[in-house]
Amino acid sequence: MKLYRLLTGDDDAAFCHKVSLALSKGWDLHGSPIYAFDAASGRMRCGQAVTKTVEGKDYEPAMKLGEQ
Repeated sequence: MKLYRLLTGDDDAAFCHKVSLALSKGWDLHGSPIYAFDAASGRMRCGQAVTKTVEGKDYEPAMKLGEQ
């Protein structure tokens, strides 16, 4: 099965660590990162899609994707 996640957060080191952690767990970058200004918080927000192929499992809506 192929899984998809969209990681989001403030444009800071914590977001880079979030993406790096996903990569270290076997997730692959999917497309380019996105950036947008959040007027409510006055901060830049970013996102990065990641995908991962997991063999021997079937998708279940209740599964925690970050634990795969």
